[in-house]
Amino acid sequence: MSLGKRLFAEMMGTAWLIVGGIGTVVLMGAGVGSLGIALAFGLSLAVMAFAIGPISGCHINPAVTAGLVASGKFCSRDGIAYIVAQVVGGIVGAGIVYLIATGKTGFDVKAAFASNGFGEHSPGGYSQHIVFLTEAVLTFFFVFVILNVTNGSGATPFAPMAIGLTLAVIHMVSMGVDGTSVNPARSTATAVFQGGWALDQLWLFWVAPVVGAVAAGVLARCCCCGKSCDAGSCGTDGKKGSCSTK
Repeated sequence: MSLGKRLFAEMMGTAWLIVGGIGTVVLMGAGVGSLGIALAFGLSLAVMAFAIGPISGCHINPAVTAGLVASGKFCSRDGIAYIVAQVVGGIVGAGIVYLIATGKTGFDVKAAFASNGFGEHSPGGYSQHIVFLTEAVLTFFFVFVILNVTNGSGATPFAPMAIGLTLAVIHMVSMGVDGTSVNPARSTATAVFQGGWALDQLWLFWVAPVVGAVAAGVLARCCCCGKSCDAGSCGTDGKKGSCSTK
């Protein structure tokens, strides 16, 4: 599959994740509750994993891409392009949610657009270092699951559901801590529209998830099978940077 087609798939997939997840938070919120929001994110990811997994691997998350590069399962020279496509897709998705939300009288994007935050902007008032730890640890486990359910002989046709349910559980755990990120594209998408403090605190929701994801990737590379399994991953000869053109 050509890089252009894979990048388009990543952009579309990330846009859908934001529409499905952030759209539920902004447009429904209390109407579906925390469980509904968690399932919205998880199911949105699972659906796209089925839809675009065979095309791009369905990373739709810069941290996942970083973790796959660290594990040796994805070509590093395609990584930046994937991340750019994911961020663009996230902003497009957030733009769609914003346009819909502005149709309601009294909507104020500066007051509430599901941005991630710490300190006074944490839903539960959690400190910066606790939010950092939460994001790093939960992203570690998220990427650990992804690497194992898509790896060689351990791969399963139910992988998209396993990954989606993992994301749903992660939301149940951390929504009260920081609104849940584990995805820098998700955090960037809402911060761009909300501005102010959301942009000031955005750095944490890039650094912490990437740290956790890379740790999971390094662990997988050291302890698990290193064979590639995704479209656009490094070649099956195991040489880093030998991108597949299939």
